[in-house]
Amino acid sequence: MQSNSKIEQSLAVMKENGLKYTKKREAMITYLIRRNRYVSAREVYEFMNQEFNGVSYDTIYRNLHDFADFELLETTDLNGEKKFRFRCCHEVGHHHHFICTVCGKTKEIHMCPMDFFKEQLNGCEIEGHRFEIFGRCEECR
Repeated sequence: MQSNSKIEQSLAVMKENGLKYTKKREAMITYLIRRNRYVSAREVYEFMNQEFNGVSYDTIYRNLHDFADFELLETTDLNGEKKFRFRCCHEVGHHHHFICTVCGKTKEIHMCPMDFFKEQLNGCEIEGHRFEIFGRCEECR
């Protein structure tokens, strides 16, 4: 999917969820699409402060959480910090990630180990799960 189409889809999802269009929101989602890896709120803030001098960190943080609530972003905790990644507008189904601990690059894993665990937890009701593999990517090895 083209980057412009992802941006347009994301802006439509924001509008559907009651967020007004702003150049800042478009710039944030564009940045996240282009980064294509998990990034911290601080990284987004530093980028946005270059583009929109004086932007509030709280505004960036609140918008990132709104975007995650609308399922535009995936989140993870990496090294004790919440990180955000563009979710591809639902074009990819259920999946997990390999995350490089050096550069943050991610690779999608298109299988889920939960089938194995469900067999081990007979009679239990599983309400959710997270599965991520951490290591060094090809470039960082």
